[in-house]
Amino acid sequence: MSFFGFLSVLIIGGISGWLAGRLVTGYGFGLIGNIAVGIVGALVAQLLFPRIGLGFGGGAFSDIVRATFGAVILLVLIRVVRRA
Repeated sequence: MSFFGFLSVLIIGGISGWLAGRLVTGYGFGLIGNIAVGIVGALVAQLLFPRIGLGFGGGAFSDIVRATFGAVILLVLIRVVRRA
């Protein structure tokens, strides 16, 4: 992975983690935590969405949307586990 590819993963992960933290209120993890949640959320979405037939096209905007949905799923799972 090139430097710019790594930088784009960090930027998209940060944006999607921040958006997911806003959508799932009370579960923001700070800048580094939001980037991590966004990256893991993108991985979750990349594995889960094609299996259920969801596609968002290509480009940076669709990557952010996909990663945000995955991060929201991840934050909801974290909330459920913390309550248990």
